[in-house]
Amino acid sequence: MGKPGIDFPGLGTGLAILRDGKLLLYKRLKAPEAGFWSIVGGKVDHMEPAAHAAIREAEEESGLSIGKIEYLCATEVIVAADRQHWISLIYVCKDFSGEPRLMEPDKLSDFGWFGRDELPARLSDFARATIAHLSESDFR
Repeated sequence: MGKPGIDFPGLGTGLAILRDGKLLLYKRLKAPEAGFWSIVGGKVDHMEPAAHAAIREAEEESGLSIGKIEYLCATEVIVAADRQHWISLIYVCKDFSGEPRLMEPDKLSDFGWFGRDELPARLSDFARATIAHLSESDFR
């Protein structure tokens, strides 16, 4: 049958979590884009609405309790080095509770809150596409 993102374009989702003008980013340990900082997210399961997948993935990866989210954009990322191709629906969230944690240390090694002027140099393509769609007011 094949694997999404590897044998055929995969459908993914991501969540830009914002607090006090800063974006939550996690450092990835696995492909695609291992060693790069990215937003939380992952694969959309069969018959799962993408918005639900964004919340599920964010809660699994960060330990936060996610409230209301809003659609932000769609992105297409082709990572030639990892031979992966993903189309992702990206959402944004400012409504959450709790403090982020490393919930999946086999997938993510670190996290932090970053303002627009203090973003890490090694940003994933998913994070770059998301940041391009965020407004200046999101970072205030």
